[in-house]
Amino acid sequence: MLTVVTGGSGSGKSELAENIAVKSDGKKYYIAAMEPFGEEAMRRIQRHRKMRAEKGFETIEKYTDIDELIFTHNDIVLLECMSNLCANEIFSGRTQKNAAADKIISGIEIINNMVSQFIIVTNEIFSDGILYDKETMEYMKVLGEINRRVFEFADNVIESVYGIPYILKGNLI
Repeated sequence: MLTVVTGGSGSGKSELAENIAVKSDGKKYYIAAMEPFGEEAMRRIQRHRKMRAEKGFETIEKYTDIDELIFTHNDIVLLECMSNLCANEIFSGRTQKNAAADKIISGIEIINNMVSQFIIVTNEIFSDGILYDKETMEYMKVLGEINRRVFEFADNVIESVYGIPYILKGNLI
């Protein structure tokens, strides 16, 4: 089962996704895609790692190439977050920008076919009405394509607005 949780910054989407995972039976894995840059990021990561461990998650730091991960059928996997994974794939220099969406979608399909439940957190960054520089707009275009494609085959799509879940597709698990 694939569930996607989306929302703006500070919307409660991560907490919602974690709560969905915690309710499920099975070994819980948390794919953390935020690549740490600087001391503050490292402190934040350590704090989040501790909080997730208390909820029963094993954290996997994986910034690119999620298709390389191996899980079992009973596992619950949470990916936090698509926006970071997308940026990492695009700007790592290892993936062609025009191939990033296909690579990420392939990785999602591989993991989704492996596990009992896959939960993905992604950001809604498209509504602010600001025109950004060319590189940022290219990133947003790729993230938008990934979101559209994943939403299409997801079982559940939930938007978190100020901590309130809105079901866009499927059910609240």
